[in-house]
Amino acid sequence: MELRHLRYFQAVAEELSYSRAAERLRIAQPALSRAVQEIEAELGGPVLDRNRRRVALTPAGQVLLRETAIIFERWEEAMRRVKRTAAGEEGELRIGYIGPPTKPFLGRLLAEYRERFPRVALHLEERTPERVWEMLAKGRLSAAFTRPVSAAPASGLRTLLLRQERFGAVLPLTHPLAERKTLPWKALAGEPLVVLARREGVGSHDGVLAACRQAGFAPRLAYTPSLIGTVLSYVEAGAGLGIVPESVMAPELPLRFVPLQPAVTIPLVLVWQEAEDTPAVQRFRELVIAWQKSGRLWKA
Repeated sequence: MELRHLRYFQAVAEELSYSRAAERLRIAQPALSRAVQEIEAELGGPVLDRNRRRVALTPAGQVLLRETAIIFERWEEAMRRVKRTAAGEEGELRIGYIGPPTKPFLGRLLAEYRERFPRVALHLEERTPERVWEMLAKGRLSAAFTRPVSAAPASGLRTLLLRQERFGAVLPLTHPLAERKTLPWKALAGEPLVVLARREGVGSHDGVLAACRQAGFAPRLAYTPSLIGTVLSYVEAGAGLGIVPESVMAPELPLRFVPLQPAVTIPLVLVWQEAEDTPAVQRFRELVIAWQKSGRLWKA
């Protein structure tokens, strides 16, 4: 039995007339008769009681008419959902991200995306850069805001550069170097330094150590915490000077961020799986690009 059989039956059952049903569907009347006969042959009994004077529904026909209405209602809703999904207006979006670098824009960006595409189910996963790349490679994330990592699985993953962030020293306001506009890396020689643990951010950790070596000194690492927020807490407690990308600073912190010279930067990228580039992901990426071009990623 095909959908056209049910469509033909529905027309006859609602019109209770083969001629009116044929006119409604704009088909020949014999085609309606054949369709009803094929339905009855498959179901093993009559669904219409018909003679020269009238057409009436049998009890089986009444049930079939009710069920046919439900089938077509569900079919039409299914088609609407398919069309919305194809347009990126429905589906699922799993976004991975690293915390502090995305804080200036992520909430505002997602609010606009939800406003535009309220039928897309949105899920967020905050992870370390290495974990984000791993989840993307395994198809557990749709897209992510993260840092490049040295061991990133490159197969099928695409990236869009959003920003190059420069490193700086984070100091207590009372520190003698806090009033400087910039600092040479060599000024950190001998200072106790607080740097994000390598296992949590290979690119950040290795970049800092390489810059220190290039400046001619071996860094004195006092602490290497797993969270960038803990780096700031150590600095606030007077346990050392932090070296962080500029995006992690918040205006309410009683700390000073001083850019380091020569500039050493670390990228922030949007990453997605090429094989899983669904319409929902495409619409999200288009919104990110629009925000990047307008400057809204970094300004409220």
